Amino acid sequence: MNQQFCNYLLAGGTAAAANFGSRFIFSLWMRYEWAVLLAFLVGLATGFLLMRTYVFDAQGKAPGPQLLRFVAVNLLAAVQTFVISVALARWLLPTVGIESHAEAVGHLAGVVAPMITSYFGHRLLTFR
Repeated sequence: MNQQFCNYLLAGGTAAAANFGSRFIFSLWMRYEWAVLLAFLVGLATGFLLMRTYVFDAQGKAPGPQLLRFVAVNLLAAVQTFVISVALARWLLPTVGIESHAEAVGHLAGVVAPMITSYFGHRLLTFR
């Protein structure tokens, strides 16, 4: 595993933790589905800042176009995160008898799933 991918995993892990943790706070005031979407935005902002600075060494380039490409790459991740989180929490886990913490488990799986597709998208498009 190369250093860039390791740094990506650290930055992505930090962004995922921000995403995952903020969902619990948002859930105090809104439905689970909306909390997942807003938490994704928290993770998105955290990931952009960390990856631009520490992973892809892209600070010498204009941030505006990078941010637009970052958001475009993450649209796929948003769909993956939402579909996996909700499908697991609302249907799959309860169907197999797992109801305790189904939302937390579903959201965690939804956050982790797009790690590989996002890495290649950012490496090849966002921060080139």
